[in-house]
Amino acid sequence: MLGASLSSEKVWNVSRCNRLKILLVHNYYGSAAPSGENQVVDAERALLREHGHEVLDFNRYSDEIREQAGWGVIKGALATPFNPFVVSAVRRVVQNFEPDVVHVHNTFPLISPGVFLAAGPRATRILTLHNYRLFCASAIPLRQGIPCTECLAKRSIWPALRYGCYRGSRLATLPLAASIGLHRALGTWQRHVDGFIALTDFQRDRMIEAGLPSEKVFLKPHFYDKPPLPLPWNQRDGDVVFVGRLSEEKGLRFLLEAWIAWGKEAPRLELIGQGPEREQWESRVRETGMESRIVFTGQLPFDQVQNRIANARLLILPSICFEGFPMVIREAFALGVPVAASRLGSMQSLIESGYNGALFEPSNTDLLLQTVRKLWLNSQRLDVMGQQARITFEKFYTAQSNHEQLMAIYTSAAGYRHPEA
Repeated sequence: MLGASLSSEKVWNVSRCNRLKILLVHNYYGSAAPSGENQVVDAERALLREHGHEVLDFNRYSDEIREQAGWGVIKGALATPFNPFVVSAVRRVVQNFEPDVVHVHNTFPLISPGVFLAAGPRATRILTLHNYRLFCASAIPLRQGIPCTECLAKRSIWPALRYGCYRGSRLATLPLAASIGLHRALGTWQRHVDGFIALTDFQRDRMIEAGLPSEKVFLKPHFYDKPPLPLPWNQRDGDVVFVGRLSEEKGLRFLLEAWIAWGKEAPRLELIGQGPEREQWESRVRETGMESRIVFTGQLPFDQVQNRIANARLLILPSICFEGFPMVIREAFALGVPVAASRLGSMQSLIESGYNGALFEPSNTDLLLQTVRKLWLNSQRLDVMGQQARITFEKFYTAQSNHEQLMAIYTSAAGYRHPEA
């Protein structure tokens, strides 16, 4: 994959890698709901600039339409499949800036995949796959609490429309389904994107099965730049932490049912985050008298979240959906905290059970409880897993190795440019 033949002009532009001109394109999600994708873009921009590359941003913000209420919803729906205004704006930016690379992170809802046509054939065009939205209208392949890959496997938009996969509404799903169908028909992913960055092997395989050209799908995980050293094991608070959205797809029900069943002997579980299921579960916890064992902290600033993880002895992720690459896993590994997670999707690629954490069957309260309780009762083994988690971080998720991987991807992807595109 990295040995593709490259045009001489583009080899010179990209493989020199000492100073590239990079146009970074991203639609920021709403500020009311902190996004891991937004954090990734900010970190990658800083990484590129730190290595001497010239980076220009082209951004849109979902807050633009949220502030416009009903008209904003209509505006976002119309822009999702193809936004001619953004296409024109990006085309002008490309003509003036003349980037070596156009690297796109998120086009939903205001930018649209039309940005790749606007970029033209001169620049190497890259798309990071933060989720499954290219082929899945809801972005997360989950329906009625069960992983669903029907649209990916059938290469069809009809299941999404049938089930109203986006926000449970056929009408809301229509713009996303239209975008998927339009860009399949236009051959956008085959002809106008030179390289896709998948975050895990699992995600890469699913997206290739859904229709992406296998030779163009590269693998690069997230990174964590300059994390603090892990706290000594005997100086930690001894908590278990969950960090994420308090919602169905994160498996909150199975986690809290397991903790309630564990009872007053359970370690203190701290839930960091906000979401639609918080209120109902806070009420349930009060009813069961488990307030001292289960604590809802709410949304916290990044530094405080890192402090809470660093003081913990275990991070738990009971997701029942196919995650992309949960940012909190690389943070836990960097801080020497083992991870217990569902044996599902990408998490099987990230966590080596018995080495830097443990895996349990998803959507199963009893097996979650058995796995975590057994792990927790062996503190010495848990300590060793924490040390091995840090080793995993140093091997795979440092900023320096990530920059090297990104430059290799830019170079290889340049060989897949279509001059006639």
